[in-house]
Parts: sequence; C-alpha cells; structure tokens
Amino acid sequence: MIRFALMIRICTYNILCRERRSHSFSAILITMESSSSSSLFSLPFVFLLITLVIISVMKVIAFVYRQFTYWMKRGVPHILSFGMFWTMFLRRLNFAEYCQYLYNYMPDAKYIGLMSMGTPLVLLRDPELIKNVMVKDFEHFPDHKTFLNEEVDPLFCKNIFSLRGNRWKEMRSTLSPSFTASKMKVMFELVSKCSCEFTKYLSDHPERCSSIDAKEAFRRYTTDVIATSAFGISVNSMKDRNNEFFLRGTEASMFGTFKFTFILKMIFHRICPRLARILGMSFISPATSQFFKRIVAESINVRKKQGIVRPDMIHLLMQARDKEDPNMHEMTLDDIVAQALIFFLAGFDTSATLMCFVVHELAVHRDIQDRLWEEVEKHFAERNGEITYETISKMVYMDMVLSEVLRKYPPVIFIDRLCVRRYELPPAKLGCMNVIVEPDSMTMTPVYALHHDPKYFPNPSKFDPERFSDECKENIVPYTYLPFGLGPRKCIGNRFALMETKVLVAHLLHRFIFKTTEKTVEPIVFDKKQFTLQPDGGFWITLEKRQK
Repeated sequence: MIRFALMIRICTYNILCRERRSHSFSAILITMESSSSSSLFSLPFVFLLITLVIISVMKVIAFVYRQFTYWMKRGVPHILSFGMFWTMFLRRLNFAEYCQYLYNYMPDAKYIGLMSMGTPLVLLRDPELIKNVMVKDFEHFPDHKTFLNEEVDPLFCKNIFSLRGNRWKEMRSTLSPSFTASKMKVMFELVSKCSCEFTKYLSDHPERCSSIDAKEAFRRYTTDVIATSAFGISVNSMKDRNNEFFLRGTEASMFGTFKFTFILKMIFHRICPRLARILGMSFISPATSQFFKRIVAESINVRKKQGIVRPDMIHLLMQARDKEDPNMHEMTLDDIVAQALIFFLAGFDTSATLMCFVVHELAVHRDIQDRLWEEVEKHFAERNGEITYETISKMVYMDMVLSEVLRKYPPVIFIDRLCVRRYELPPAKLGCMNVIVEPDSMTMTPVYALHHDPKYFPNPSKFDPERFSDECKENIVPYTYLPFGLGPRKCIGNRFALMETKVLVAHLLHRFIFKTTEKTVEPIVFDKKQFTLQPDGGFWITLEKRQK
C-alpha cells in the first residue's frame, strides 16, 4: 500500500512538471500529501457505503418479491392491495370501504390471500371457515396480533385484549365473573343512577337539547358509568364538564384516529420494533398512564384500609393478586391498571358510539322510535315510573333495535387472529389445493363486509329491526353476524355494553322525542380519518321534551 502511494506521488509529480504549473515545490508536496491521505481514507468508506446500499436494495427486492409471490406459489387466490391501501392512507377511501373491496374482490372464493407489512394474511369469507378458526379450532388461532412491547407501553400490552397464551387464559378466568348475569344485576343500580342523572340534567337544561352533539354527550355518560362501576368513584361529567376522567378518556381514545403520527408509530412498531422501543413510541401518553395508575392505587389502598368490598373488576383483580398460586403469573399494579384502562377505553368510546347510532336511527325512523317508546312506557308503567334489570331484559323490541344497529354499524370492522400452530385450510375454490397456514400468519374476519353482504342480509343498507324478530332471526346464517366476535376471544364486556345502552335509551325515550337537525347527515357518510365507524360531521340530534 505504501509503494502504491509513492508511485501515485511520483506520477502525479511528473505530470505536474510536464504541465509546468506555476506552483512552488512545497505547494506541490502539500497537494500530493492531501490527495494521498484523502484517497486512502475515502476508499474504505465508499466501499462500506456501496455495500450497505447493495444490501438494502437486495432486502427491498426480497421483501417485494415475497409480497408478490407468497400466495401465488401456494396457488391461493390473492390480491395485491398496495394501491387500495395508499388510497385509504391518502383519505380517499374509508376503512370500511377498503375492507368491503377486499371482501368482494373474489366472491366465489372461500378465502383470499393478502400481505400485511410482510405478514401473510388470510381473509376469511366462508362462514364455516370462520367458525373453525374462531371456535372449533381455536387452539390454532388463540391470539391477536400485537406490535407493541411491554417495556414501551405496559398498560397497552398487559390488557386482556393484547395478552397471549396462558397469561390471557389466566386473566380471562379472573375477569369473567365480573360480567355474569348476577354481577350485571348488582351493577345495574349504579348504571341506572348515572342514566337518571344524565337525563335529568338534559331535562333541566333544555337550551342544550335543541342541537346536541350526541357523541360528546354520551361520552360523558359512559365516563360516569365506568368511573363508578370499575373504579368506585362518583363523577357527574355533565355538571363537572372538565373532570379529569373525561379529559383523559378523550385524550386516550385519540389513538384510534387515522392520523400520520399514529400510522408512523404503527409502521415503526411493525417494521423496526427495536428502534420503536429505543425511541419509546407508546400509544398511551405518560400523563394518562400515571393518572390511571394513581386512581387505581388509591382505590386499592382505600378498600384495604376500610374493608370496602365492591362487586367490580378491581375487587376481582385484587383477589387474584392476593392468591398464592405458583402456577399463575404474578399480578402487579400494572396488570390491574391495564385491565381497568381497557375497560374504560372500550366503555368510553365504543359504547358511546353504539348509543349514537341507536339514537340517530331512531331519530331518522320515527315509526321505529314510536314503537320502541310504547314498549318502554309499558314497562315504566308496570314499575310505577321505574325500570329494573328484569324489565330491561324483557324489552324484546329494544333487543331487535340494538341488534340491527350492531349489524349495520358493528363496533369493529374486522377481527384478527394470530396463527400459533400449523393449520390446513381446504381449497379456496374449485381448481385450488389445500393450503397450510404457517405460525405467525394471520387471519382476518371482515365483520362489516359480512354484515353488509346481501347474500346474508338482503337490502343491507336498510335499517330493519325485523331481521331479528323471533320469526326472522332463525334465517340468519350462523357465523355471519358477529358484532362482538366469536369463541373464547369474544368481547368479555358485551353484556355490560348492551345493558348501559338499553338503560340510557329507555330513560331518554321516557322523557324525550329524538329528532333530526339541519346538521344530521342521512345517509351517513363515514369519516375517512377514523379506523372505526364515525360519521363525517359527527352525530347531531334534537331532544324534544315529551308532554306528560
């Protein structure tokens, strides 16, 4: 290397002499020294840079090649959805329409193959396959796909929705007693009290009822319900409009919006989990996490000191923590807070959205509203102006209305399952072969698309509670109606959500007539900025006081 460098110096010197440049001898030596040093140090750097570029290009090519050929090699009907995804990302298409497009792409196939950021994904279309994956062969598909790390966001990763394997089974068995019929009956009194306070406030403030933002109002109701039934704290969010429970709930629920920061975090966690962990990209803000930790810790301390026993989630989690079972995962404060937080978030936003859709459809369809009001008034009269858990359970038409709302506007657009054991699927259609679903692959059940398939629900855009009458609901094809999921992973709080919704709707109908306003959008156009079903422009109705 030294000889090579000297040769370069001599040749360079000769060339410079021949050209008879007007430089001094010392200047030429300085030029040669600088040129030699630069060439010696730049060559390894350039070589390293070129190597990294080549490796990166090869990885990109391998990734793209796998995306295009994975399902093709297996003979599975498939779709390359890059274009449609970017159309949705650019907000030209809402998420429900995107899922419907995928579902309708090959109507003669039982399932189709997709790729989700490098992960093989099977979109299930056949009800029998949906039953097998979610119920019959659940042990092959027991988990949800998670992309967060407990170290980054423990409250998001330790809740019952995100937990996997044995830890999920333990938590499910711990929480299940909270949602039995007997526990619902006990909690009914707490929920009914919140409903009465909510409707009384609206009745006493008619100026707020001429044009009301239903989502904002119902979020305040669900805040009060969850605060008292899960945390043991009494809150009246209609009067105390800036209470911290409501503000934290509003902030935490924003992670479901289709925003650039949220998408960026998702991509980082899926593609570069280590980098995301280093950068600390969490979905729940530190302030919100600390708030719920403080609330739960204070509740636990007060209950222990004063010997308070409440039939709620925190009490069951405290009992589980105090058990000395070497076979169970040790219950920490983070575990307890995570369950309380997911219960709060689900009740805060999802239940409030369900109530909004119920009120919207009743306001638009006055004949359905009148029939439901008659049923509600009948039960109020039987109980001298009150309703109980038993009377709510007897409201048949109320069940029909809510079932149709959940069909038309399911709480989740799709349900995912993670494969943990090799599983063989039958041929997707005639001419295809059986296919093996490998571990770490995913399945997707398109709930919204199934609920709007005319093959299963004729004239799906029509709001028709009669679909769920005793005579008609027997005609519904099994495993095509799944608003809360199916099998062991079915939503654990669905009974509670239905109960708090029925109680509120009954009390509101008893006092008010639901009417549309100039801001009411019908038919509903879904907001392209949201992952969940939200109308563009919000929910707006008028509450007109009934004349007694």
